Amino acid sequence: MTQHSESEIRALLAEVYRTQSRRVLATLIRLLGDFELAEEALHDAFTAALQQWQRDGIPGNQRAWLVSAGRFKAIDQLRRRARFDHSLAELARRVELESEQADIEETAVQDDQLRLIFTCCHPSLAPQAQVALTLREVCGLTTEEIARAFLAQPATVAQRIVRAKAKIRDARIPYEVPSQAELPQRLDSVLHVIYLVFNEGYSAFAGAELTRTALTGEAIRLGRLLVELLPTADAGEALGLLALMLLHEARSAARATPAGDLILLEEQDRSLWDRGLIEQGTTLVRRAFATRAIGPYTLQAAIAALHAEAESTAATDWREIVGLYDLLQRSSPSPVVELNRAVAVAMRDGPAAGLALIEAILARGELGQYHLAHSARAELHRRLGQRELARAAYEQALALTRQEPEQRFIRRRLSELAH
Repeated sequence: MTQHSESEIRALLAEVYRTQSRRVLATLIRLLGDFELAEEALHDAFTAALQQWQRDGIPGNQRAWLVSAGRFKAIDQLRRRARFDHSLAELARRVELESEQADIEETAVQDDQLRLIFTCCHPSLAPQAQVALTLREVCGLTTEEIARAFLAQPATVAQRIVRAKAKIRDARIPYEVPSQAELPQRLDSVLHVIYLVFNEGYSAFAGAELTRTALTGEAIRLGRLLVELLPTADAGEALGLLALMLLHEARSAARATPAGDLILLEEQDRSLWDRGLIEQGTTLVRRAFATRAIGPYTLQAAIAALHAEAESTAATDWREIVGLYDLLQRSSPSPVVELNRAVAVAMRDGPAAGLALIEAILARGELGQYHLAHSARAELHRRLGQRELARAAYEQALALTRQEPEQRFIRRRLSELAH
């Protein structure tokens, strides 16, 4: 048996926690039937692993070991509590019996996170609670990260999560994938959650890093599972979302310098784009359109496919992209979609045309706190040679963004405009 030092075990467990802990938690929730008990069991299992793996060796199937250890730790915990609270004795016996009968083999647990998503997105929960709970429990985002995504206070988000867990427990919401009849009404929330997770990973709201590959990878994995689960007739938007994520992920290696500085789309080295992911994404777009259930994710994926397949910015079919944004704005109107369309119009008809559209959006009082609107306006002023207006718009964008690579990019632009 190979012996490992405590520091080696700690390093391994840190990596296992990063990559496997949410899957272990999802299975423990299925086995134990309770969020809080499963979360305690998860942490107890990792504590036990730190002690036992150094002594007994590292198990071959680390996730299964952690699930089994967590289950036993939870049962022991309930037994101890039952000594002082006899009402817990029956619960301990039930959990032990049910978890003994449950399957923890790989084939049985591979969809546990998907079951957990549907549970967290149950229609009896408020929409904001659905998203917050799933981001916390399935994907492991901190309360602070979720609060940034919601533009809310961390305490508010924490309260939503606590109340949602209590609702699931008190209403005995089942831990299962919904029936075929229930699936459509439950799917939109699930897609929205996966989309938010991917976005937080692809362009972090704040912090030192442009991307968080653990989150983008997790969102893509969940998207693939969802596509595999759904019958073709119901899979249109799931296909579209997966395509959208893959097409964006294909460009990830070219989006930043080795030092982590942001590179705009038109300046990216397209030889670094992952052609395998682009092929997968464009194939999924065609499959999504074939279902005729064309929604916002599929339309966004079609736009991303046109970018991915173009040899250069100049060779991009901007006319088609504007047309797709027209469809998207009609089906899912929002000022952000309108902003993106304005940028595409600027590429098709010139910066003055796009700038007029952006100014109209801002004049309505929309997107005033959205840094990308001011960045886009600044870039178009810069291209028109309007240096002072560009500087003012970049200053507004800089004041609003909290992501360090974006801040550095804007400061570079400001420095260029100063000379």
